[in-house]
Amino acid sequence: MAAQEPSPPSSMENNKPGFPKKILANKLEDKHLCNCCQNILRRPFQAQCGHRFCSYCFNRTVGSGPQKCSACIKEDIFEEPTSILKQGCAFPDNAARREVKNLPAVCISEGCCWKGSIKDYELNHEGKCEFMILACSLCKELIRLNEQERHNERECPERTLNCKYCKEPFHFKNIKAHDEICPKYPMICEGCAKKKIPREKYFDHIKFCSKFRTPCRYHVVGCDMLVEKEKIHEHERACAHDHLNLLLHCIMGMKVSLEGLQPQNLELAGHKALELHKALRDLEARVSQLSAIAGPSRPPVQGVPSSSSSTLSSSASASGQPPPPLPTSFIPLPNTVGAALELQLHSEKTKVAELARRCQEIEVKAGTFEDVVCVLNREVERFATTIEASNRQHRLDQDKIEALSNKVRQLERQVGVKDLTVAEMEGRLREMSASTFDGVFIWRISDFTKKRQDAVAGRAPAMFSPAFYTSKYGYRMCLRIYLNGDGTGRGSHLSLFFVVMRGMSDALLKWPFNQKVTLMLLDQSNREHIIDAFRPDITSSSFQRPVSEMNIASGCPLFCPLSKLEGKNSYIRDDTIFIKAIVDLTGL
Repeated sequence: MAAQEPSPPSSMENNKPGFPKKILANKLEDKHLCNCCQNILRRPFQAQCGHRFCSYCFNRTVGSGPQKCSACIKEDIFEEPTSILKQGCAFPDNAARREVKNLPAVCISEGCCWKGSIKDYELNHEGKCEFMILACSLCKELIRLNEQERHNERECPERTLNCKYCKEPFHFKNIKAHDEICPKYPMICEGCAKKKIPREKYFDHIKFCSKFRTPCRYHVVGCDMLVEKEKIHEHERACAHDHLNLLLHCIMGMKVSLEGLQPQNLELAGHKALELHKALRDLEARVSQLSAIAGPSRPPVQGVPSSSSSTLSSSASASGQPPPPLPTSFIPLPNTVGAALELQLHSEKTKVAELARRCQEIEVKAGTFEDVVCVLNREVERFATTIEASNRQHRLDQDKIEALSNKVRQLERQVGVKDLTVAEMEGRLREMSASTFDGVFIWRISDFTKKRQDAVAGRAPAMFSPAFYTSKYGYRMCLRIYLNGDGTGRGSHLSLFFVVMRGMSDALLKWPFNQKVTLMLLDQSNREHIIDAFRPDITSSSFQRPVSEMNIASGCPLFCPLSKLEGKNSYIRDDTIFIKAIVDLTGL
């Protein structure tokens, strides 16, 4: 359908070009064609040169000024000023118009069988054909006119809908995107399964919903369980072993990180202390040497112990050698240098003491963590023991439950079998209590009005009577009644049929069934019973030995007119009727 071209628009207005050529039912003649659009003339105008044009085509041609007649040029008969087309030089050609309107036409829309004249086509069919192809104003898809309403309401992807929840308009193609942001969109709580919660109230609902699943508070150490709020404490008790393991791993990781930092800091502090001690020894030796050279007249360097100077002098005297001569370029060491060195030494000692203090604190924390880990290990072992015992008990309980479930299923099967047996026995008992064994059967049908309404509505068109017999070991039979008629009697008569059923003693009986059957609708005033009787057709399958539960029914589709059962009558009393069947036992 999408490959078809759009049908021409309605032509009831004057600004339309000619009719399509395809609408003409017989042979097309050139005199009926517009010399401009080459279609069938619509409201023809004749120019002074003699050529005909559609009113729309002529006005469009001369709308921008006088024009040369293209038909005259083509036929090589161009002549000024006759072949010049301009406003006021053409007149309506009513004769041609009447001739065109009487031409036979057909609809060009695929599937449309309309036929008539061009006049009828223009007045009654053009632009109104249900099979006309037109483009949807929104999605531009080509559709039929009779499908336009359905397309606009149900199929167009560009159609505008109003959200049934928030009443805001949106394009159909954006329906999923709108559902994702609609503040009134009904949501379902994943916890309590409450439905129709507006999205704008959903987050307030889950804050207080006891069934909503939230992350365990131990998720910071690795527990990834989502637990209902009301069961969070139960989860923490049940998973305490796992939580302690996760917490232990986290603490052990912290301990390893701290231990990795301690040796580096201590080693750095040790190196600094060794460097300071070495520099201090070199400084003391140099100061002692300078003091010995300077002699007793020079005061000792401030900040350097005098014992160092005396030690140097005594060592020189003990060696028996005179003290080394003083260099000519020697300059005495000022007292401020010793003070600066002592301050630097004090600062480094303070840093070493701070590092030692921090190391001691870390060791204390590490010891505390070790105690916590020990406690946690004991708790983990205790919980593991408890959980293992609980698991053993759970397995035992599961085994017991499974054994009990199997026992219950076995008992249910036995009860089901017993129920079927009881139902079958009850059915047989009802059948036996209603059965007769002399070929005469009276069928009481109560609630006649309701049962006939069900038959008229088609809910229960037919009813079967209980079985009856010609003798204890004789033929088994029943009746079938249609309270609203069947076949030729449907809606007008009550139809009554006789059915031969499969019995326990069929192998001992003579077949086909050939006993006369009398059917009666009893007058409860005992004045005028409705009676019909027939003798079986022994060639019919209805009276052969049954191979299924019952044969095809045979009887009287026009047994009793329904009009006799309407109004006040003696056949229906207390909403009950009686049907009597008599099987002739002659020859049995």
